[in-house]
Amino acid sequence: MPAVTVENPLTLPRVATPDPATTAGRPVLTVVTAPEGFEGEGFPVRRAFAKINTKFLDPFIMMDQMGEVEYAAGEPKGTPWHPHRGFETVTYLIDGEFIHKDSHGGGGHLGGGDTQWMTAGSGILHIETPPESLVLSGGLFHGIQLWVNLPASDKMTQPRYQDIHGGHVKLLSSPDGGAILRLIAGELDGHQGPGATHTPITLLHASLTPGAEITIPWRPDFNALVYVLNGDGTVGAERRPVRTGQAAVFGEGDTLTVSADAVQDSRHPNLDVIILGGQPIREPVAWYGPFVMNSHRELEQAMKDFQSGSFGHPIA
Repeated sequence: MPAVTVENPLTLPRVATPDPATTAGRPVLTVVTAPEGFEGEGFPVRRAFAKINTKFLDPFIMMDQMGEVEYAAGEPKGTPWHPHRGFETVTYLIDGEFIHKDSHGGGGHLGGGDTQWMTAGSGILHIETPPESLVLSGGLFHGIQLWVNLPASDKMTQPRYQDIHGGHVKLLSSPDGGAILRLIAGELDGHQGPGATHTPITLLHASLTPGAEITIPWRPDFNALVYVLNGDGTVGAERRPVRTGQAAVFGEGDTLTVSADAVQDSRHPNLDVIILGGQPIREPVAWYGPFVMNSHRELEQAMKDFQSGSFGHPIA
C-alpha cells in the first residue's frame, strides 16, 4: 500500500510549510477509536467516525475503512443492489479491485488508487462487487467509503458518476520529501484535486515515512479530521498519539500537523492517513439507512419513491 506513488517524492510539486509566525495551528479536540463491524455481504469495516459528535463532521455523514483484509480464494465479498438518495458516496480503493454498476448507467472497474464519486441525488440503485478473477484468486483488499451530504438545494439533483483514475490524482510532496500527498478532491496550497464537489471540501491520502512530519495549510472555515489507515504517529503541535483505526478531530485554526513515529511495524513501513474537511452545510439532517434528507417527511417520500421503482432498476 498504496498503489499510486513515486520513487522520488522530490520530483513532485511541494506543499509549502506555513509560517508559524503568521498562522495558527489547529489543536486536537479529541481522538477516538473506530469500532469494527461488517458491511454488505460480510466484508470487515472500521466505522471511522462512529464515536465523533456530528457537529464536527458536517458536511460528512460517515466513513468506513474497508479492510485491510487478505482474502483467500473464494472469500472476496461485495454489496448487493441497494438504493441511495440525498448525498454522495465516495469509494477510494487502495488495494484490490471492485466493479461498480448503477441504475443510471454509471460504473466501471476500480483498481488500487482509483476513486469512484457517485452523486445519488434524487435517487439511484447501485452494486459493488469484486471481479470474478479476484474471487477465484483471493488477494488483498483495502479502501474507504465516505458519505458526503448534499445541501437541500441539491438533494434532488440528477445522479452523477465520476470515475477518478489513480493516475489523475494530484500527487504532491512535503518540502523535504518525507511525505507524499494524494489530493483526490478540493484545493491544497493552490493545487486542485480532480474530484468535483457540490460544496467546498478537501480530501487527501498522505503517506509519511518514519520520522517525517507535515504541517499543511487548512481553510479556517473548514472542519478538520485525520483518520489513521495504518501506522503510528502524532497529530497536532501538541503531538497527540494516534494509531491504526483512530480518528482525530481538530479545533479552529489554519494549519494541520501530522507526524510519523520513527519506528513503524514491518507490514506497514509508513504512516498512512486520510485528511479531510469541508465547509459545514449547517442544515437539519434526517438519516435513515441509505437515505440522507432534511426531514422525516422527505425520508418517507424517499422510501415510497424507492418502492415504486422511480430509482430505476438493477442492470445486468
